[in-house]
Amino acid sequence: MCFDSDSLPPIPVISGAAVSHDDRVLQAADGNRFAAFSAAPDEPATTGVVILPDVRGLYRFYEELALRFAERGYPAIAFDYFGRTAGVEKRDDDFEYMPHVAQTTPEGVQADVATAVEHLRAQGCTSVFTVGFCFGGRHSWLAAAGGHDLAGAVGFYGMPAERNGVAGPTARAGDIAAPILALQAGADQNILPEHNAAFDAALTDAGVEHEVVTYDGAPHSFFDRKQAEFADASDDAWRKVLAFIERYA
Repeated sequence: MCFDSDSLPPIPVISGAAVSHDDRVLQAADGNRFAAFSAAPDEPATTGVVILPDVRGLYRFYEELALRFAERGYPAIAFDYFGRTAGVEKRDDDFEYMPHVAQTTPEGVQADVATAVEHLRAQGCTSVFTVGFCFGGRHSWLAAAGGHDLAGAVGFYGMPAERNGVAGPTARAGDIAAPILALQAGADQNILPEHNAAFDAALTDAGVEHEVVTYDGAPHSFFDRKQAEFADASDDAWRKVLAFIERYA
């Protein structure tokens, strides 16, 4: 698990910001219907964000994150991974997500990313970024190699290496067609310094504009209001995300 069910993004709410939000059901090109949550500023915008959650799929943390982006002028949509196996209904905190994670495929995730990207483009967004966490961080970087014409891809504590025989972002660096921001945890038990170094080197060799940042001592899932001792890392990571979007939009 990346976050507890009561976790929240460590980002200040902009009081009085004029935003709208909605629960949605989108349909991918393969016919998959999946849940999503969209948030948008009242003013028109040309830059949008697709949010790829952690392994639990869509829940409150990512809905709140979409709202935080919208408050800052960026339409955002967070989507769920499990439409193919668990349907589109809201789920409680007891949802057993791991059997559904095991049934996802890179192709299925990217089909859903494509639909979310097109949803934002239909709203007038000409520059679209992906921002993902853990499982979603890996797939956010892979989305930059997925033919979606992204403006950039951000990942928090994603695994860049091969996993279960499936090539990861490191191996696919030559296919990546957008700038990359990687925000990694220095005390991660599974994503090791050598994984991050290999990703950095592969992106450099492929000529991909990128930044790989490691927060020393921070654990996996440090980006959480409950992780108050890592507030400085969270604040810096959020500033980097906003600066990345502003730079490449």
